[in-house]
Amino acid sequence: MKSIFDRWYEKSPHLKGLAPEVVEEIRGFADDQVNRIKELVKIGMALSAEKNLDRLLEMIVTEARRYTNADGGTLYIRSDDHRRLEFTIIQSDSLDVRMGGTGGGIDWKPVSLFTADGVENHANVCAYCALKGETINIADVYDADGFDFRGTKDFDSTTGYRSQSMLLVPMRDHEDEVIGVLQLLNCRSRETGEVTPFPPQVILDAGSLASQAAIAVTNMRLIRELEILLNSFLRAIAAAIDEKSPYTSGHVERVAELTGELSRLVGASSAAPFAAEKYSEDEVKEIKMAAWMHDIGKITTPEYVVDKATKLETIFDRIELVRLRCEIVKRDLEIARLKEGKDKKDTAAVEVERDLAFIEKSNIGGEFMDDDSISRLREIAATTLAVNGERVGLLNDDELKNLSIRRGTLTADEREIINNHVRLTIKMLEKLPFPRKLRQVPLFAGMHHEKLDGSGYPRGINAVDIPIPARVLAIADVFEALTAADRPYKPGKMLSESVRILELMVRDGHLDGDLCDLLVESGLVADYACRTLAPRQLDDFVWRGRHFKVRCRDGKG
Repeated sequence: MKSIFDRWYEKSPHLKGLAPEVVEEIRGFADDQVNRIKELVKIGMALSAEKNLDRLLEMIVTEARRYTNADGGTLYIRSDDHRRLEFTIIQSDSLDVRMGGTGGGIDWKPVSLFTADGVENHANVCAYCALKGETINIADVYDADGFDFRGTKDFDSTTGYRSQSMLLVPMRDHEDEVIGVLQLLNCRSRETGEVTPFPPQVILDAGSLASQAAIAVTNMRLIRELEILLNSFLRAIAAAIDEKSPYTSGHVERVAELTGELSRLVGASSAAPFAAEKYSEDEVKEIKMAAWMHDIGKITTPEYVVDKATKLETIFDRIELVRLRCEIVKRDLEIARLKEGKDKKDTAAVEVERDLAFIEKSNIGGEFMDDDSISRLREIAATTLAVNGERVGLLNDDELKNLSIRRGTLTADEREIINNHVRLTIKMLEKLPFPRKLRQVPLFAGMHHEKLDGSGYPRGINAVDIPIPARVLAIADVFEALTAADRPYKPGKMLSESVRILELMVRDGHLDGDLCDLLVESGLVADYACRTLAPRQLDDFVWRGRHFKVRCRDGKG
């Protein structure tokens, strides 16, 4: 393939008369310029493609050194308060030094851009470059005037190095603000290997490279800051939902942590059936984000429903009204007894006390209500008392309905209100413009109450339509709820009982058995229990016929 120069030369008849050696000189110069431009473009594309900030910073120095044939290079990034230059990357071929980036932080003291009196620090060459935004080219730092190179000379005396030529280039972002300084040291001749001053063409190209690097760094920082903002905002919402109820505080956070840990186990597994489930770190973040958002719909759920600790509770526990009515009935019976001149306490009054004790026990919602118990409640409700000249029942219709709840404390209508939080979660999340790598957050979050057999809600979908991440979230949500000790309607279950219920839910086709196997057999259940459960809840357990012992490092179990 013909070069750009050859094609241009063929179309320029007036150049045909040039001497061959002149043509070759022009061709060499043109080819060199084209190659330099191609190299800069290649470096720019590589910088734009890198997604890891530490690797990007390393690449900036590595590519700048390679392009300019510099022995050493240092990258300084301006601090958030714009008062310091912080060492970010340090490299040197001669000293075999690689510091910063993926290799960890650098504990060197930052370069101050201002003195203690607030005056610009022009004595330090790096500070001057950042403050003035000027490229500085020094042939030999030992012969340079105007800057204080005592630190450089001390470094040389300690390491045996000889710093000579130095090039400092300001890194300007899209707003023309200097965000850092690229410092290159000891340019080496490609022919002899000797240290030489940085040539003019290299200086121009280094400036172009520094600008590309600054834009790449700025873009990545902006993306990361937006991710941090999004994460913080959504977590703040999740925390607000938890704080709505003292009984669910910490639920979302615990579910999110357990979901993230189980997701990583799935992604790391090389055995069936998870061998194909290889999650990147971004995909794990997406799954965990769904866990943070899975209860966002509860922001509209009335607190009296979420916090309903007893059957008669609404804004307050109506058991107090029932007690008051019972006292009125007992008072009326006492008045009647006294009017009739009876000495002994009326058996009817004793029966009222027994009825109240039964109502109080039923109100707790801790035991299953059978038909006989519900029949007795109806008989009690038929007892009447006089209030403002009218006869009213000891229990009104709504109180009887609530006390007759067979299991738990919620009526069917209240349970529907609770269940509706998933529909609201889906509705709210689908309105948010999640970036592409978080686009499945609404899908995963909206399935945390679906069951593999299709009996879940809100859509009643079955296993074939429930992806692995949604199944992971469902298991984390169930296990946290089983073990949580801060619910109004129950104490936290023992670990052994919680695991047994998980196994029953697997048997009934509600939860993914393979995922539950991984949760238990990996040791994650025991680790989560040691970190989260109260000491009284920790005990050994059985899973699929195998006995597991719980031994916590802090001695809790």
